[in-house]
Amino acid sequence: MNRKDFIILDQKIYDRPLVYFDNAATTQKPEIVINAMSDYYRTINSNIHRGVHYLSQRATDQFEIARQRVRAFINAANNHEIIFTRGTTEAINLVASSFGKAFLCAGDEVIITEMEHHANIVPWQMICEERGAKVKALSFDSRGVLEAEKLESLITEKTKIVSIAHISNALGTINPIKQIIEIAHRHDIPVMVDGAQAISHAKVDVQELDCDFYCFSGHKMYGPMGIGVLYGKEKWLDKMPPYQGGGEMIKKVTIEKTTYADLPFKFEAGTPAVGDAIGLEKAIEYMENIGIEKIANHEEELLQYGVAKMQELGGIDFVGTAPDKTAIISFNFKGIHPYDAGVIIDRMGVAVRTGHHCAQPVMDHFGIPGTIRASFALYNEKWEIDMLIEALKKVKMMFG
Repeated sequence: MNRKDFIILDQKIYDRPLVYFDNAATTQKPEIVINAMSDYYRTINSNIHRGVHYLSQRATDQFEIARQRVRAFINAANNHEIIFTRGTTEAINLVASSFGKAFLCAGDEVIITEMEHHANIVPWQMICEERGAKVKALSFDSRGVLEAEKLESLITEKTKIVSIAHISNALGTINPIKQIIEIAHRHDIPVMVDGAQAISHAKVDVQELDCDFYCFSGHKMYGPMGIGVLYGKEKWLDKMPPYQGGGEMIKKVTIEKTTYADLPFKFEAGTPAVGDAIGLEKAIEYMENIGIEKIANHEEELLQYGVAKMQELGGIDFVGTAPDKTAIISFNFKGIHPYDAGVIIDRMGVAVRTGHHCAQPVMDHFGIPGTIRASFALYNEKWEIDMLIEALKKVKMMFG
């Protein structure tokens, strides 16, 4: 599906066609994205919002069009609820820091899950240590299914926020975030959703989910690195202090006192990544032209095909077998370290990820050092999975 739009895939690695299965780490970029960013720097590169000259006004228009496109893509109620960040990690740090300063006190609690990416663990640990609060974690079972029914018992009068991944980057599990949001909201607790792994695989409607915060990165949805999005309900963003200070996020500055700008600019200090925002807007356009449902169906077909082929091969332990999951296969060969296997797979022209995938508590849960992870995107095809199987056969042969 549309492989021809991704020029980087039209090359050979070790004299073999490149097979790129590291999409959960970052996706490749179609020409429409690369060209849009190049055109920006060639034709209208300028700082935005503060300039009255032609280039500044053109760049400002394109930047705000990108914000509007993001708002529509996730069905947020207002453009000013869309905050541009450097990515999911910065978005979570922003909420942890600003929400924490406004609402976390000594003895309070933050609930996450055991399957979170480090980006949704460490920022909460840092703010809790600073404020004297503590982090609690919701567990998952041997299949990698979140034990959502236990959330109610974790919540206390000290719980201030729940922060959870929409989809696990290490397991591919699609979490029941709507159920979790409903449980939390019964106790008047806001919910932050890490959507980094979900945004390119499923339709996201933040109003239908009723989440309080939702964040994602451009580079995992066929857009550029260095740009991400934080959606936040206006009622929370208004109450939170700025994350950073500087230009753009102010109304008036004197030596004695500063008053802050209105949303979204209160949280967008300094010169933004204008070209990257334009690239993100084109990435969304690209996905919408194909259709999110069509992309999801294609990836599901690849997932089922890949699992079936690996089962035929034998000798493989699958890590994460939730019935509701996205196009990630995390696995190990019995008796073979994932890194050793990954080096051989790479020499066969296949790019996979090996290690703990910034989810060490997940690996601790299973008692393993890491996994091999093959993750699929809209441009992958079944013949590429056949090449992966050929590489896995090579691993088995070399290790006996």
